[in-house]
Amino acid sequence: MMPEYGHALLCLALGVALLLSVYPLWGVARGDARMMASAGVFAWLLFICVAGAFFVLVHAFVVNDFTVAYVAGNSNTQLPVWYRVAATWGAHEGSLLLWVLLMSGWTLAVAVFSRPVPADIVARVLAVMGMV
Repeated sequence: MMPEYGHALLCLALGVALLLSVYPLWGVARGDARMMASAGVFAWLLFICVAGAFFVLVHAFVVNDFTVAYVAGNSNTQLPVWYRVAATWGAHEGSLLLWVLLMSGWTLAVAVFSRPVPADIVARVLAVMGMV
């Protein structure tokens, strides 16, 4: 059941990234401060969803959940736990998920630490980061 949660979190993260890409820019165009401020909320949601999906994948490796094709192809029962954790990002799909996690972390960092920057600039930057 855990892999389904990870998949659902990734689908939710895609929707949040699309909202992060469009909604704050729409707020900039309309001059609506609430719509621009929503970029920070979307950045938090995006990070939480991607981090959750990544940790579901790590959990699948740690408990040897071979119902996940990615785990079955990149792990075995003889590997020590730390090697199984490292195998999470050892192949293409896991390294791409790690990259998305890092990018969503930087997006969240911009949202949290950009208080002195004008709201329209922050909304534009976060929207572009959501597009990436």
